[in-house]
Amino acid sequence: MKILVTGGAGFLGSHLCEKLLQNGDEILCVDNLFTGTRQNILHLLSNPNFEFMRHDVTFPLYVEIDEIYNLACPASPIHYQFDPVQTTKTSVMGAINMLGLAKRTKAKILQASTSEVYGDPEIHPQIESYRGCVNPIGIRACYDEGKRCAETLFFDYQRQHNVNIKVMRIFNTYGPRMHPNDGRVVSNFIIQALKGEDITIYGDGSQSRSFCYVDDLIDGMIALMNSKDGFYGPINIGNPNEFSILELAQNILELTKSKSKLIFKPLPQDDPKQRKPDISLAKKELNFEPKTELKEGLLKTIQYFKKTLDL
Repeated sequence: MKILVTGGAGFLGSHLCEKLLQNGDEILCVDNLFTGTRQNILHLLSNPNFEFMRHDVTFPLYVEIDEIYNLACPASPIHYQFDPVQTTKTSVMGAINMLGLAKRTKAKILQASTSEVYGDPEIHPQIESYRGCVNPIGIRACYDEGKRCAETLFFDYQRQHNVNIKVMRIFNTYGPRMHPNDGRVVSNFIIQALKGEDITIYGDGSQSRSFCYVDDLIDGMIALMNSKDGFYGPINIGNPNEFSILELAQNILELTKSKSKLIFKPLPQDDPKQRKPDISLAKKELNFEPKTELKEGLLKTIQYFKKTLDL
């Protein structure tokens, strides 16, 4: 098949392109390289089934394809708050342009949505029927509401134009090729620990997250794309094992054998206190269950950063 991956030079996109190439598909990787990098896909450029195109999804794209994975959008607060208007445009105009392409080519299209659509959740763990608790005018709204609007567009295109959609809500994911300066907690802690710098914890460290290793996430994404017609989602994909931020920091200190000290700073505005997916639907519909334990995944990620940062 001819498969388009938007945001294909990013953290998740590059792993997805790699996996799809192993399946024998032809991949068109599209990225404007705002947060993605050529380095992430350098090893794929010599593959005759792989093509890279520098393009911004806020502008239409005219290609012939069978499937679309729409991953284009900066996904860490540092990057999506850098230009919040552009972030909203990427989610909303990007969805409109990719859905228009899917409609014209009759391609199946998957939207990489996010657990951020749940905001700072009032129920725990989060199930797909929960409608969220999002501040529409806060500093995170460009991303949260942009992704919520993209989901709206996907389901409206399905109802109005019979586009074959799949919508997944991605929970915290980590692994090799994370951007070293994206401000995410796993990459932040690992880099600080490897450099012997103080590890910065926002709040008291009691807030929790569920961390999914990238290989498990990509398996879930492909399983959703290949799921039965008529099943659209939305569906949570992530790891339901929950850890406090303090526990994560302690794990990383242990695995890196670092002597870094923990320091505590105020919690940013609208930062969720808890985040944990209910993956019952993914188990039932996709037979999805993450396999990688946190320490195993952290070790692989630490090795990656040691190599790339030459530490």
